[in-house]
Amino acid sequence: MTQVSNADSSCKVRWKMWLFKVFIVTYLTAVCAAQDEPDATFVPTYAPPVTAQQEVITRYVPPVPILQQNSGWLEVFPSEKVEFSCSISDSSDWTFIWYKNGDKMDADANLAFSGDGMVLTITAPTNSGKYTCKGQHKTKGVTTESSNSLELKVHANRPKPKVSRSSNYQEMFRGESITFQCSVDVSVGWEYLWYRNGQEIPAANDNKYTITSVTHSDNGKYRCKSKRGKDKFFTEESEPTLLRISDPPTPTLKLLSTWSDVFVNETVEFGCEVSSSDWTFTWYRNNVKLQEDAYTIVDEEGLTLNITVTTAHRGDYTCRAHHISRNVASESSNSVTIKVYDNVPTATLSKDGFNPMYVGETVNFTCKVTVSSGWTYQWYKDENELPDTSETISVFLGLSDKGSYSCRGIRGDVPTTTNSSEKTQQDVLEIPVPSLKKVTQWLDVFPTEGVELSCEMQSGSGWTYTWYKDKVEVQANNTVLFGLNRATLFINSTVSDKHNGLYECKGHLQDRTVKSISSSPLRLMVYDKKPDVILTQDPEYKVMFPGESVSFSCHINVSSGWEYLWFKDGSPLVGSESKYPINPVGATSGGSYTCRVKRGSNRNFTTDSSQALHLEVDEKKPKPLMTQQPDADKLYTGEPVSFECKVTISSGWTYHWYKDGASLLSDSSSFRIDNATLLNNGNYECKAIRSRTMFNTERSDGRTLLISEIPVPSLKKVTQWLDVFPTEGVKFSCEMPTSSDWTYTWYKDTKVQTNASMTYGQDKSTLTIHSASPSHRGNYSCSAKLKIRSVKTSRSSELRLDVYDTKPQVTLMQTPEHSLMHTEDEVSFSCHINVSSGWEFLWFKDGNKLHISELSHSIGSVTRANAGLYKCEARRGTEMVFNKTSQDLKLDIEERPQASITLLTGWGEAFSTDSLVFQCEVTDGQYTDWNYTWFREDKPINTSRSVKYKVTPSNDPDQSSYKCQGIRTGRPTYSKISTSHKTKNLLLKRRVLLSITGVLFFGIVFVLLGCIILKVTRKPAAPDEKPDEANLFLTMAQLKDCSDAPCPLVEYITDADVNPPPKEGDENGTICSETTPLPITSPEDKAVTSDNHDTTENNGGLVSFQQ
Repeated sequence: MTQVSNADSSCKVRWKMWLFKVFIVTYLTAVCAAQDEPDATFVPTYAPPVTAQQEVITRYVPPVPILQQNSGWLEVFPSEKVEFSCSISDSSDWTFIWYKNGDKMDADANLAFSGDGMVLTITAPTNSGKYTCKGQHKTKGVTTESSNSLELKVHANRPKPKVSRSSNYQEMFRGESITFQCSVDVSVGWEYLWYRNGQEIPAANDNKYTITSVTHSDNGKYRCKSKRGKDKFFTEESEPTLLRISDPPTPTLKLLSTWSDVFVNETVEFGCEVSSSDWTFTWYRNNVKLQEDAYTIVDEEGLTLNITVTTAHRGDYTCRAHHISRNVASESSNSVTIKVYDNVPTATLSKDGFNPMYVGETVNFTCKVTVSSGWTYQWYKDENELPDTSETISVFLGLSDKGSYSCRGIRGDVPTTTNSSEKTQQDVLEIPVPSLKKVTQWLDVFPTEGVELSCEMQSGSGWTYTWYKDKVEVQANNTVLFGLNRATLFINSTVSDKHNGLYECKGHLQDRTVKSISSSPLRLMVYDKKPDVILTQDPEYKVMFPGESVSFSCHINVSSGWEYLWFKDGSPLVGSESKYPINPVGATSGGSYTCRVKRGSNRNFTTDSSQALHLEVDEKKPKPLMTQQPDADKLYTGEPVSFECKVTISSGWTYHWYKDGASLLSDSSSFRIDNATLLNNGNYECKAIRSRTMFNTERSDGRTLLISEIPVPSLKKVTQWLDVFPTEGVKFSCEMPTSSDWTYTWYKDTKVQTNASMTYGQDKSTLTIHSASPSHRGNYSCSAKLKIRSVKTSRSSELRLDVYDTKPQVTLMQTPEHSLMHTEDEVSFSCHINVSSGWEFLWFKDGNKLHISELSHSIGSVTRANAGLYKCEARRGTEMVFNKTSQDLKLDIEERPQASITLLTGWGEAFSTDSLVFQCEVTDGQYTDWNYTWFREDKPINTSRSVKYKVTPSNDPDQSSYKCQGIRTGRPTYSKISTSHKTKNLLLKRRVLLSITGVLFFGIVFVLLGCIILKVTRKPAAPDEKPDEANLFLTMAQLKDCSDAPCPLVEYITDADVNPPPKEGDENGTICSETTPLPITSPEDKAVTSDNHDTTENNGGLVSFQQ
């Protein structure tokens, strides 16, 4: 029993060992497949079998190298060197491999490695990158993980520093402090060099350079550059910054008040100025700084100084400037000296002129103050202040200027006033006016007549006179003479028209500028010739008849004192008045009449004779001649007609008119009827009467007037329609019922039509509009006018022409209104025009005319051939055809989507179901919202609208034929019906599949069962065939001696070990798989393993070779 138990235990151990071998082979295969490089960082090792408690795998992790930077910086520039070192602490058994951006690095002209690769020197870095290293064991070939990374950044160009300054003023003043700072914004470790005007500044190596007190020698351009490293890498030079040194500006002191010599209590104002506004000022008198007090005031900004003067303020004044924000002070300004007087002076008054003086003369007063300057003056008359303030005043004297005059000086805003001058008296008299008188009787004279004038003053003596004609002084000559002191003016008998004018005189005192005003003027009119005498006749009839009366008048329109002389046919008549009457006229009264005028006593002046007037006397009574316009036998109502009555002998006639013997109210030579009516028919006569003498002529011959009504024209339409469209033609005609002597005028809405778009027939009897527009819309009428007279008819009755604003809208409509149709759909087109009538319709598809003339066009079942552009055209008229085409209407036609049936019941479900499931699909992917109708033997199945339909023996015992069709609410509303599927054929195929599947399934089951039985019943191996398990694994010492020897497991691993059965249980029911970390051991297994305890090393666990 013990032997049996031991045998069983040995069998179990061998079985588990076999399973463990398979696990190890699988694990090694996976590890080898996962290796990328021959220097993998992990090498698995093996140990002899161990107990379950000791089965532990320990992994050795190599140390990670440390990457360090030996040079100063990681941001470098061309020509700088960089040095890295890679090390593993407490070990020197390593060599090193270098990487940049993950790529292995090899030595070249720019890269140098130390002997063991520990130090990397980059002599000419050209590329930035991330650097790492790995360690490789010198004897074991083990490679470490990557070290930490150092990123090297290489700039392509040398950096350029920037210079900043503590003060950005354009100019610095002497004594100020300034600091320059040099900065490089790339990398670190810089030393600095400073330059002024290109020369290096000694002992300046900091990034800041300070000048504590600038002088003119510090003027110039400042630059800097930086360096670093043992090999002294230099940056570029910075841009220069200019430092300008100047002296503080010297202020200018100005005296803002008017004068520098002043009196007590006057105000003095100074202003201190520099070239900019950043300065304040301090003030000095005699080089002592001024302090503000009640008399000395400085404004808030310190720019001005105001002093209310006392005697203590005498002295020299200066100022100095101080910068507001900088500790800078200027030199002293120029000085201004202030002089202060103790007492005020007295003004002196002087005058040039006479006393008394006449109005109009000018007197000058002068006031002077001899001390200081800047004086203005106050003037007084009779203690009253005058508005003048100048030193000298001129008074143009009037009566009101009489009085006592004085003055005083004054100056300043707070006035300083002198003592008043002494008073001076001035008297003023009025200048008398001369009197001008005529000595001769007339002032309008003719050649050979003489004139005398006199001028005298009403008061005073010593006056002489000046004469003026038309404001021009008169000088003595052969024609003009003067009396004593020029008091009289004589113009002798040689007077002419050059003496015409307005005469005045003036008086003036000798040796004085006193002149009187002009005297009252006298106008002298001298005619250049003798006056004309005009003879007139009243009434002015050239021919007189016996019994009439007439009167002659003699006119002279110049001067006065005339006497009249009358003559007939050169013989004097009795009479001296200006008129000569004849009443009544007789046969002997005819003849030529003239007159003359004369005046004067000492020297008689006579004019020439007047023009002659001839008087004719006719003893025969005249008869007037009457004419008619228009001279026609027949006139129309509304026409104007006039009669004219004329007497060809003499003048002065008025006329009387008669109709059918009755008198008419008219006295003109013509009788006019502006708007003739039937009442104006009758016989007309006239006669003439002289209203001045009441002389009557005989009556004229009579004239008969005949008036008729004007006929009305007839308006007709020639075209068929009176409601037309733009570009359509229209024609009207207008006719008179009587004769062809008429021309016609056309009207639209009461306005005469002269539009260029209209044409007319002969005499405008027709009106044609070739291309109508909305402007032609309106009521049309016509009127007629006689060609030879201005007779116009009334307008005809109206015809209304309606012209639409636009051409008719021909609308092509489609039913149904879908731009996309599907085959089998029905579609209908209709052509609509909703205005007017008489339309004919034409149809077109893709520009080709269709043989259809109806209002609509229908297609019962559309095909792809019916797709295209459709339009229709409406037309009407014969002579002037009008047509309008509709819009294009595009008809797109697509094939109706096809439904198809798919059998969803798979062949793999043949064991689990006795039903078939069909699925209906519409192959067009545009639409997804389909419902479905199912058909059995072409009849719809109302029980389902689903995409699937299930066929069972209960609902289809006869194994029918099935179809389906897609339906939806949108368009297309249905699809084509699918092809049919018969369930009988499907069930036959299903039965064949079930038979084949059953045979295969049961065959596989029998094979598996046979394998399991064979495995269980297999005979165990003989003891002498048992492998030497004690020598299966090597010790650590053996492994070190033969590290390159082949793996001893190879000879123990067979194909059966590599490919074990997929599933196998042990006595404990544990199934071994890849996920099982350790096999389950029984107490018997523990006993077996304890017997072999002395054959294991290191407590029976798996030990890595890396130990």
